[in-house]
Amino acid sequence: MSAQSKLKRKEPQSAIAPTSQTFWTSFIQTFKDVFGDKGVLLMLIIAPIIYGFFYPWPYSTEVVNHVPVGIVDHDNSNLSRTLARYASASPYLDTEHFINEQAAKEAIWSDQIAGYMVIPSGLEEQVMSGQQAYVSVLGNGGYFILNKNVQLGFSKAVGTVSVGIKVKKDIAKGAYAPTAAQSAQAVPLQIMPLYNQTEGYGAYVVPAVSVIILQQTLLMATAMLIGTWYEQRRHATSIRGWLGRITALSTLSFIIGCFYYGWAFELHHYPRGQNMLGTLLFLALFCPTVATLGCVLGLWFRQRERSMQILIFISLPIFFLSGYPWPADQLPQVLQVIRWIVPTTPAINTSVQLNQMGASISQVAIGFYALAGLWLLYFVLLLFLRKRIPQKRAYL
Repeated sequence: MSAQSKLKRKEPQSAIAPTSQTFWTSFIQTFKDVFGDKGVLLMLIIAPIIYGFFYPWPYSTEVVNHVPVGIVDHDNSNLSRTLARYASASPYLDTEHFINEQAAKEAIWSDQIAGYMVIPSGLEEQVMSGQQAYVSVLGNGGYFILNKNVQLGFSKAVGTVSVGIKVKKDIAKGAYAPTAAQSAQAVPLQIMPLYNQTEGYGAYVVPAVSVIILQQTLLMATAMLIGTWYEQRRHATSIRGWLGRITALSTLSFIIGCFYYGWAFELHHYPRGQNMLGTLLFLALFCPTVATLGCVLGLWFRQRERSMQILIFISLPIFFLSGYPWPADQLPQVLQVIRWIVPTTPAINTSVQLNQMGASISQVAIGFYALAGLWLLYFVLLLFLRKRIPQKRAYL
């Protein structure tokens, strides 16, 4: 074998030799590589900040009011007109009258209204004679928030009119007006939201999705950076070197997490800061866990672009697997097991309970234990890939 061929064979081995053996050398070099790589910088820092401003914007109104609805009045009586008047006065509804139910259905199909109420013929006569009487409310189930307002607005209008009728009947029988009013609502219902004071969709979904944003941007940025190092044969390092890399990436993500919990939620007036110390401890554990998983994926993918191609499409499935938007016990049994290998499964509920509900650290200890266990699992996988990949790919 010629000297030239021997030299070519040895070059890949020297190229993959560890270049950053100490913790602090790897820590500083990772910072330099992040800020020197526009793609990684965009994904790790700039994208989460942009998301923090613009993702909550569509939910800024929080509570939906004045939903367009229809009323079909087949009775045309004083009672039916009273029902229509109370429905029109509801802040939830913006009413419009239709001559028949078919016209109201066509308006729903064309998205002109979100639902309608049908007042049957003979309603007033049935009520005055003491018979059971009904009105029908139909909504478009395709838009569950609008449908909720349709049902709530009409039910409050019908309930108010019903109470008024009962009070009038009791007074006609000789009861005093105050006594009749109190007996009409012997057990008054008072609804007090504990954590989502505005009962808005944004305050419900954005704090949970923010954890997904932190995870996915950190995963993609880390995998991209590791993929770049692999292509440049700079991925190999010591255990202390990997810990330095993970700490550097986690530090940057921790700062972005503080931006969300300390300022973005404040900007959009979401419930926040109930247990700030617990939230900071959560971030201090969550970020290294995700960064370690990103290193594992980066060594597994071994290509810069592949991480973006794969990870960007799994964000929505991960959100549903977390058990936050959909009850976890309703998932298939296999998914109930698989979902625990993803950090957001314990992270979303732990974050919401600490930041919005004011839970103590002991009350969410299971979430902390789960994240610690996942970090240990990912780090063991990282050590395994660290040993295997350089040996198999050294001469490619």
